Amino acid sequence: MKILIIEDEPKTGDYLRQGLREAGFTVDLVPNGVDGLHQAIEGDPDLVVLDVMLPGMNGWQVLQHLRSQGRQMPVLFLTARDQVEDRVKGLELGADDYLVKPFSFAELLARVRTILRRGRNGAESTTLQVADLEMDLLRRRVSRGGHRIDLTAKEFGLLELLMRRHGEVLPRSLIASQVWDMNFDSDTNVIEVAVRRLRAKVDDGYEVKLIQTVRGMGYVLEAP
Repeated sequence: MKILIIEDEPKTGDYLRQGLREAGFTVDLVPNGVDGLHQAIEGDPDLVVLDVMLPGMNGWQVLQHLRSQGRQMPVLFLTARDQVEDRVKGLELGADDYLVKPFSFAELLARVRTILRRGRNGAESTTLQVADLEMDLLRRRVSRGGHRIDLTAKEFGLLELLMRRHGEVLPRSLIASQVWDMNFDSDTNVIEVAVRRLRAKVDDGYEVKLIQTVRGMGYVLEAP
């Protein structure tokens, strides 16, 4: 999926672009409102992450122009303006969410994924399935072959990441940043322990093993 970031602070823009690319998205970064509006119209991204205070044309104006032209791609405002009236204005103009700086990247990523699950028609997919493994995102339940699997909050988050990116080898650094919101430390085995416990719950007792270790690279969930 393609995300457009319209952000004039170089450090913030680069940080977002790198993090979202590592999370598997295609990302474009534009530093001003005029070029950002043009890119949003021409590129038709799946999501726009939009700052309010921009040179040339502010975020409010960018969103107004998009909606007036019938462009319904989701928009997430990311700004230092934290007044209630600012949030209300953004939502009334047609924004899908509003996140105030400074922010946690894990929270931003969660909001991005939630918005993208809804899609442009507002219908959100609430289940994930790989082979006979099913995850109900609303009820926070997991089952395999019809048998319920009880998971901790971190195990659920780890499995959700693996299922959303099934078939893709995920490095430990990515898992650390997305599930634990921390930088990867090669001296810690927290990820290996978590994967081992999750594998015991998901794969033990089943002939087909879904969670695989790719030596020297990371982990992947896939049906052979």
